[in-house]
Amino acid sequence: MKQLFKADRVYEGGQFRQNWAILIEDGTIIETGEQTVLERKYTQTPTVDWTGKAILPGTVNAHNHSFQSLLRGIAADRPFLEWRDQALYKYTPLLDEEAIYTGALFAFGEMLKYGVTTVSDFFYVHDGGNARDEAVIRAAKDLGIRLVLARTMYDWNGAPASYRETVPDAVKRTRELAVKYQGDPMVTVHPAPHSPHAASPEMIQAGHKLAAELGTPFHIHVAEEPFEVEETLAKYGLRTVHYLDKLGVVDERMIAIHLVWLEDSEIRLLGDKRAGLAYCPSSNMFLSDGVTNIPGLLAAGVRVSLGTDGACSNNRISVFEEMRMCSLLQKVTRLDGTCINAGQVFHMGTQAGGELLRLPVGQISPGYYADFVSVDLNDLSLLPAAELFNNIVYSLQPTAIRDVVVDGKIVVGDGRLLTVQESVIVRKINALLSKWE
Repeated sequence: MKQLFKADRVYEGGQFRQNWAILIEDGTIIETGEQTVLERKYTQTPTVDWTGKAILPGTVNAHNHSFQSLLRGIAADRPFLEWRDQALYKYTPLLDEEAIYTGALFAFGEMLKYGVTTVSDFFYVHDGGNARDEAVIRAAKDLGIRLVLARTMYDWNGAPASYRETVPDAVKRTRELAVKYQGDPMVTVHPAPHSPHAASPEMIQAGHKLAAELGTPFHIHVAEEPFEVEETLAKYGLRTVHYLDKLGVVDERMIAIHLVWLEDSEIRLLGDKRAGLAYCPSSNMFLSDGVTNIPGLLAAGVRVSLGTDGACSNNRISVFEEMRMCSLLQKVTRLDGTCINAGQVFHMGTQAGGELLRLPVGQISPGYYADFVSVDLNDLSLLPAAELFNNIVYSLQPTAIRDVVVDGKIVVGDGRLLTVQESVIVRKINALLSKWE
């Protein structure tokens, strides 16, 4: 069924177009144009009138750990390894399949309200199978968010048992899940060897090989903390990116997470190989990781997207927030207000994320999925209206986000989740946490 969405302004092709409309059919954008033209052309088509609003492409959260929303606030203000041990490792044994489902409902529901329409969930609490991965997928489908499940491949014996798999098991289970959801526009599965620290060389190479077989990217944490760089230097005599390149996995399939502790030679190599980055500025600040050299990576040719990371290391999960944080952090670190601009970070949080994940999302254009967001033009955080684009990046508050459409379906209306009631999510969270007290 065709449907027409019209608003005072629509962000398309790098600019706001006045009194514009979007025609969708079967979850895809079919045509865009002036309201009067499309209304005359499609007189019998149901119309959604968003007068007083602007339509933006939905944001793409290129890196998240959904279950970590349940741990938000735990072990705050601690060094990285203390945070890991006191939050992640301490509470992981308490998470069963229902808890994983509840955490994903919590994370994805909050994201939708903040304008995220596609999320890549880097998930590693497999517990010897795919049932928990399926719980994450079920939560995404129940809410109506578009999901890339970055199924983690993890074999470091210092981690909780529920994270760990042998290389053959990780490959087999990841392949089975990926094949099951091939052709599903709402769910895609990518291999994700955890990191040079937590995945053996054999696991990393197996994840890359599987991604090539499946025709997908692969995801991997890289150089988030100095200890990882020190570890690869001690074990292999190489810095992290050079070590991964020696394994043969640095290429256009790579979506590296973080990339904080790099030397110039590593930046050049990543650019030459057309690698990608899912940058998580708020998480890097929260965990005192350091500051990724975004202008340098962009200049080298690295493709940069934005992620929130898990909600216990941020602790917000809004990509609009990450746009602002990315820009401000780079400016103050370099004492240069011109080193990055609003257009670049908006691109990172929308179109660039779609391109890295190889999905037609992050743009309002014919042929792309019908994933978009409306904002209230009269919300105080977006005024004055003459500076709407800059205000979306630097001052937008969640109160401005009114409606969210994913796959052509309205999943947030007038600021409320329409697919799963928030009260249901709250009850599930409270019932789960009461068992931990």
